[in-house]
Amino acid sequence: MEKKAKKNSNFSKKLTDKYRLVILNESTFEERFSFKLNRLNVFVLGTLFSIFLIIATTFIIAYSPLKEYIPGYSSSKLKKEASNLVYKIDSLQKVIQVNNVYFDNIKEVLAGKITAPTIDKDSILNTFKVHLDTVNFTPSDADLALRNKVEQSDRYSLFEQATKGLDIVFFNPLIGQISKPFNSKEKHFAVDINATKGSPVKAVAKGTVIFSDWTAETGYVMIIEHPKGFTSVYKYNASLLKQQGDFVKGGEAIAIVGSKNKLSKEPLLHFELWNESNPINPAKFIAFE
Repeated sequence: MEKKAKKNSNFSKKLTDKYRLVILNESTFEERFSFKLNRLNVFVLGTLFSIFLIIATTFIIAYSPLKEYIPGYSSSKLKKEASNLVYKIDSLQKVIQVNNVYFDNIKEVLAGKITAPTIDKDSILNTFKVHLDTVNFTPSDADLALRNKVEQSDRYSLFEQATKGLDIVFFNPLIGQISKPFNSKEKHFAVDINATKGSPVKAVAKGTVIFSDWTAETGYVMIIEHPKGFTSVYKYNASLLKQQGDFVKGGEAIAIVGSKNKLSKEPLLHFELWNESNPINPAKFIAFE
């Protein structure tokens, strides 16, 4: 036991024994710099320096472009390129399908498989020949009700009727007053909304950002692809909060409202809504005011 205690005492003494590190001038042996230290201090300082070096290296790799050179990390640039390639491939597939149908029809015409039907006009007239004097042309109540229903439905376009009942809810992109409404005759396929400076522009529904960049004509522009074939367009933004390839939720802030040009001081949002490459009047689905 005494041996063990003596050994521990010697070990502790070695750790706490002080040493002096002296730096001398080689020519004059003049003392330039000196300080006291012991083995315990060297061990503690070495350990702290090693921990600091590990933490600093981890932060540099995790929060700098250097991480893209480490296997397993994905590059943001590669993500954008992959998204662009996916949309291009989808477009090419649709074009190929249309071309295949067109070529198949051409082959059938060239092979003579499609022939024009022959109609005996005389037989048709004889079969359905009636006396006009015996026909009552007064519409019935059911006929009048049907005509009224058709007239009411004709007030809206066939496309807007087709989009009704779709399982999708649109949020208001910006609360404000409409300064210029949707007008298909003037080819203004959007609504212009006045707002206060610095107001956030929100996504009208969940979807994927397919375009997010600055253009010379309409400033910062963002285009989002939504379910059910819908696409929303946001123009004249002061800045963008999302990048191409990002997934957004309905009502999530995606940009900051800007103005139409540098001379105009009134904040404005130019908002468009499309479905299957057809423009829709956004006021039919969204209450802006």
